[in-house]
Amino acid sequence: MDLLHPQLAAFAAVLEEGSFDAAARRLSISPSALSQRIKALEDRLGQVLVVRQAPCRPTATGEALLRRVRPMQTLEAEALAELLPERGSDAPRTPIPLAVNDDSLDTWFVPAIAELHQRHGYLFDLRMDDQDHTLQLLRDGSVLGAVTAESQPVKGCNVHPLGAMRYHAIASPGFARRHFSEGMQAAALARAPMLVFNRKDELQWRFVRRLTRARLQPPLHYLPSSTGFVEAAVCGLGWGMAPETLVGPAVHAGRVVVLEPRRWLDVPLYWQHAAVRSSTLQHITQALRTAASGALR
Repeated sequence: MDLLHPQLAAFAAVLEEGSFDAAARRLSISPSALSQRIKALEDRLGQVLVVRQAPCRPTATGEALLRRVRPMQTLEAEALAELLPERGSDAPRTPIPLAVNDDSLDTWFVPAIAELHQRHGYLFDLRMDDQDHTLQLLRDGSVLGAVTAESQPVKGCNVHPLGAMRYHAIASPGFARRHFSEGMQAAALARAPMLVFNRKDELQWRFVRRLTRARLQPPLHYLPSSTGFVEAAVCGLGWGMAPETLVGPAVHAGRVVVLEPRRWLDVPLYWQHAAVRSSTLQHITQALRTAASGALR
């Protein structure tokens, strides 16, 4: 029994799986049949919904439709569980798409969703991006909820404060002696290699602006891994901003030092999700807020 219209189910599957072939395998239909369903939906709406490239992505109209289909999928799963309790654990489950920043994923987020899986059997499809950019995945319908640094709710969404993640500037003791023996002054910051998570990462630049108004162009390492980021600092590759909860063991072991103990960055985090009356979203919201309360400030 499938409450979601076959054309809508095909549309969502293509965008979740990234290709027509993968979506067809998931739905146990032929690629031709799936393509016909998408084409029929597009003809019905008079709009192209899917950009046919690798990976497939939604058009602007497709994004608007996907934002409405996501909550429908969740409500469908809840309805089937209530109407057909005999299916129990044998019922196929669609992973719940959520967006989260890498630092949360490496600290407090996974225990929360593990508890949700054990208690309710939920499966998850996690999309990772910088906390300043996860909200775009919610706006375009790619996910049902997002951990974000944005406090203003997306249209049609609810927002819940989670707390603030504190970031410290760290480096190995040798790196600190070599580059910052007289403190993190502009001249030293211009020469010292800086660790940056990716090209969306603004944390180091924010900290530099807090320390100095100088226009700097330091040597950069791009290293898109939270745990790898700390290890890179331990190895003397550069200095960077890392979450307090991640750097604690390395600091206690003397493998890294906090460069400015009286200065840090606090990044407030929020949980935003589609504003629908859903027990699934209620469970997720409660679990995330509980887990965050023990890890964030």
